Amino acid sequence: MSFTAADLPDVTGTVAVVTGGNSGIGFHTTRELARQGAAVVLAVRDTDAGAAAAAKMPGDVRVEKLDLASQASVRAFAERWDGPLDLLVNNAGVMRPPKYRQTEDGHELMFGTNHLGHFALTARLLPALRASATPRVVTVASIAHLRGDEHVIDANPESAYDPEKSYCQSKLANVLFLRELHKRTVEAGSQLVSTGAHPGVSATGLVGDPNGMGANPVVRALAPFFMPVLFQSAAAGANPSLYAATLAEPGSYTGPQRRGESRGPIGPAKLNRHARDEDLAARLWALSEEKTGISFAL
Repeated sequence: MSFTAADLPDVTGTVAVVTGGNSGIGFHTTRELARQGAAVVLAVRDTDAGAAAAAKMPGDVRVEKLDLASQASVRAFAERWDGPLDLLVNNAGVMRPPKYRQTEDGHELMFGTNHLGHFALTARLLPALRASATPRVVTVASIAHLRGDEHVIDANPESAYDPEKSYCQSKLANVLFLRELHKRTVEAGSQLVSTGAHPGVSATGLVGDPNGMGANPVVRALAPFFMPVLFQSAAAGANPSLYAATLAEPGSYTGPQRRGESRGPIGPAKLNRHARDEDLAARLWALSEEKTGISFAL
């Protein structure tokens, strides 16, 4: 499919939240949505970095504090929200910390941030989403989900922690969430649309993030130099997210189509058999409600 940011429809009047929108995929997603008329909130852990990013963007962009590794921060963000919300892009993430780390709530950092943080955020923003005539939730996952398995339900325990495998499990959790959310909205007769996307392999700041692989000072120092040479641009990586945010069919999962879905034109992304396991998705949903203390009122 031929789709780039130039193909975005006019989204004037749309109110959107993009988590982690100060850099990488989120930056380009936010910038292009704002360019086409959306009022976008950059929901970021570092508000100074968010303000610097917003200053480079056209249109109506504002910055709000959100730390997805803190359920208290997620709750505070949702409590500050006022008015309808048309689009939530669950984009932020942590990738492969070399050693086991926990969120302030005691969850493994990647599972707690990438999945539980966004699970709770979506649930807490449901009243605002339901107040919109056309509510949509986009969950940004990864081709890494293909290496996730049924042990996703274990929530990345310290005893089995492996940076690569645990990251894959957190990304499988993202895919299971977007699909289960779609299933439940259909069953509830809700207008909410759930879609998903992955960026392929793109040159972003995620690799050099000190909360992830960038905890290694060598990786942090070299990432800005080797990433742009080896991988597609972050702008290209944002195309699946932009499509999912505007034109994609409910329940769809979009990604690049070439070189093992690492780059190229976008289209339907592959799902491993665990991502298609409806029983596993339901069990993960129940576990997520238990760990966050939040239920979805669809």
